[in-house]
Amino acid sequence: MNPRAICLLSGGVDSSTTLAIADDEGFDCYCLSFDYGQRHRVELEAARRVASAFAKEHRIVRIDLRAFGASALTSGAIEVPKDRDGAQISTGIPVTYVPARNTIFLSFALAYAEVVGASDIFIGVNAIDYSGYPDCRPEFIEAFEQMANLATKAGVEGTTRISIRAPLIRMTKAEIIRKAAELGVDLGLTFSCYDPDGRGRPCGRCDSCLLRQKGFAEAGIEDPLLAMP
Repeated sequence: MNPRAICLLSGGVDSSTTLAIADDEGFDCYCLSFDYGQRHRVELEAARRVASAFAKEHRIVRIDLRAFGASALTSGAIEVPKDRDGAQISTGIPVTYVPARNTIFLSFALAYAEVVGASDIFIGVNAIDYSGYPDCRPEFIEAFEQMANLATKAGVEGTTRISIRAPLIRMTKAEIIRKAAELGVDLGLTFSCYDPDGRGRPCGRCDSCLLRQKGFAEAGIEDPLLAMP
């Protein structure tokens, strides 16, 4: 029997590549996505597509982080930044940061892990391209792992040690895209935009779109989404 892992899956390049890495390592992957009131809810369709290729099980949990707002991704009153250069993207904490989002997501993943008997939780955080997000740093991942082993029945009883796995955390976007290609991820199934139009098409100008474009260019691989109408 293969070991089980929980994989947080947004439907973007990073989380999809992370899922493929877990699959390649021999895990049965139980994927967890969130409908949290995000303006780019279309990403959930991408998550379903990617999960169908790699996951043993895929759950979408509905929580409403719009109740707190304070992020361009959950509040219509805050505009998503556009046309920023690399220096601007990597400086400070952007308004697309959703307060405590990864802490919340990992907490749900931890509960799911206890239920299915998984000891590994995979998350596609990256500290290079997203250095402005405090919950994408190695220090955060290490601290959450320590907490997880203090807060769970399995951890306290010593039957299972929870490991928070962030295999992309020190990789560039180009390296991530090359890894995805190596593992056979169909990147045409993924979605990265923070501010899609009414038809679900990427804006091409938000930080996430620009980082995706830069990554594909540096990887020397054509983005399959560009070939779509």
